[in-house]
Amino acid sequence: MPLMLDRRRLVLGGGLGLAALGLPGGAALARELLSASGFTHGVASGEPGPDSLLLWSRYVPSGGVDEVRLDAEIALDASFHQVAARGVVRTGAYRDWTVKITLDGLQPGTTYWYRFIGPDGSRSQTGRARILPVGRAERFRIGLFSCSNLPMGWFNAYAHAAARDDVDLWLHVGDYVYEYGLGSYAVDDRIAERAVLPAHDHEMVALADYRLRFACYRADPDLQAVHAAAPMVCVWDDHESTNDSWEGGAQNHQAATEGDWSTRRAAAAQAYLEWMPISEEPWKAYTIGDLATLYRTESRLIGRTRQADIGAAYREGTEAALTAFRDGAWQDASASMLGSTQEAWLARELRINAPKTAWQVVGMGTIMGRTVMPHDAVSWLRSDLSEGAVRSFTNAARAGRVGLPMWMDRWDGYPAARSRFLKAAQDADADLVMLAGDSHNAWAYSLSDDGRPAGVEFAGQAVTSNGIEKQLGVAPSVAARSFVAANPEMAWAQTSGRGYMMIDITPDRVGGEWIFMETIKTRSTAVAGAHRMTVQKGRRRFVA
Repeated sequence: MPLMLDRRRLVLGGGLGLAALGLPGGAALARELLSASGFTHGVASGEPGPDSLLLWSRYVPSGGVDEVRLDAEIALDASFHQVAARGVVRTGAYRDWTVKITLDGLQPGTTYWYRFIGPDGSRSQTGRARILPVGRAERFRIGLFSCSNLPMGWFNAYAHAAARDDVDLWLHVGDYVYEYGLGSYAVDDRIAERAVLPAHDHEMVALADYRLRFACYRADPDLQAVHAAAPMVCVWDDHESTNDSWEGGAQNHQAATEGDWSTRRAAAAQAYLEWMPISEEPWKAYTIGDLATLYRTESRLIGRTRQADIGAAYREGTEAALTAFRDGAWQDASASMLGSTQEAWLARELRINAPKTAWQVVGMGTIMGRTVMPHDAVSWLRSDLSEGAVRSFTNAARAGRVGLPMWMDRWDGYPAARSRFLKAAQDADADLVMLAGDSHNAWAYSLSDDGRPAGVEFAGQAVTSNGIEKQLGVAPSVAARSFVAANPEMAWAQTSGRGYMMIDITPDRVGGEWIFMETIKTRSTAVAGAHRMTVQKGRRRFVA
């Protein structure tokens, strides 16, 4: 039976074992969890190629068995009269009863329907997917998501997107789930019906925690619908593990109480690979005919070095200290977002693919565009904002006066690595389009390096996570204008509103549309508004 979140309760998949008896909510909740069986979380697809597709589902048997065998089939019609490929695969409690299989021998540019069949003859939900084109391609449309924090709101962006019939592919650029316990949310940020497990004050730390959190999210009917509607290419960011993570640790990891970082990192990665329609390859390129190459990147847990620590300069509080940090630690050439292996791979792929495909489209967990806090930022703030929040804005505005970015955790906190990346795109003569999320608000950037255009960036707003407007005592448009005025690379900003983006790729242009939902506090697919921007082939910057 498929499991879904409704307005009053959360029903999760089984396979959690007797340990579920210790979960918050006690034996009654545990019985509900353990009674779930069959295809519990719908279907999904990913890793599309010109002749293949990865299929995902989750099946929990009703009997006490260790493994089950599932059949998968993909057809040219929704009634499965014209089956194009079949396969068989096993799963078990060892992988939380999730299953993935790649079927090949498919036709380029063709729409297929797929499903799984259980050992008892039961059938999963049916999913739909289009295979990537080969040769001449006139148009390709990508739906872009990021930052979907379930307790903060309804996934109305997913619901609106899933109803579309003009999407070839979804791209989720991270923060698909969040690690926090419910007790860490402000009361007015949460929706009571949108509960998640584990316990009220318990973060995801162990493998069982991460699996349980994914089970909560994937029970949401709107998320299930978006997965069933089209393939998804997935990029993790930090909250799939924990906040501001890097190769050797994280801001939100305390070894004294949460154990060894490598154990937590491995658990996060394992659960992600179990629950998401993604291959084991850490990064990958997808060729969309002669139209574009899409790159899935990894910028968190494999090669990222620790973020530069600006704290001492903030504490000293002088322009001299900030300038010394700017000219020293911030410029360290050994700092890396991708690691040397992925940097070399991406530079090589850009050189190879730029002459063959019109656009080089890179999905990234964090924003690349340079962003400093405007000098007048403190004047925007709510009068009742906490002292710590005001101090954060004050420090960031002071840093901005000497050219330091407001976030050290994103690409402009790693300026040498950023320059290497953009120079690689310039050297490849690539028409570069960056697709990013992370900040929760909407931005557009004309990227440059060494005074030369290097490409554009569409940075999407969050599905549900709070944006900067939560802290504003002025109209969000006031803050947006200040951001654009203070940042030469920034072409446009909107500092309010949740939703998603549509990216429309043609041979001569790439257009982006930010779609803002009317609300996330009740279930609704009403749209409050939209904004569109376009980059022309060969221009490598937005032109008003």
